[in-house]
Amino acid sequence: MKIALADALLRRKELAGKVDVLSQIQQKGLFEIRGQRVKITDNVDEVTAQVPLLTAGQVTHEYDWHARQLRLIDAVIQRANWTTEVEVDDGVMGEYKKPEPWPPRGPGVETGETVKAVHTVPTR
Repeated sequence: MKIALADALLRRKELAGKVDVLSQIQQKGLFEIRGQRVKITDNVDEVTAQVPLLTAGQVTHEYDWHARQLRLIDAVIQRANWTTEVEVDDGVMGEYKKPEPWPPRGPGVETGETVKAVHTVPTR
């Protein structure tokens, strides 16, 4: 299937977000805490159990699937990045050039001879 590069970039962003969310699921997110009041001894009055909400395999499978899709779309984008040519103005890829210094003023400018500027300070 052919898609626009913009669509591939959006899909990559979407998959990256999904992979990030799935990678942040911690152990506590997989379990629901349920408490049951049971008198076991004089010191222990309550037992807390963790009940699995999801299996680790469910989370791992989904993460792996999204991560693979992300790698595939990223490879397509990188290939396009290296093989697609775009039209730009010649000046965009040129190097910086210092501007020429201001032309000297005074006698000799038209003939091209060097003119030295002399600054005099009046004395009192």
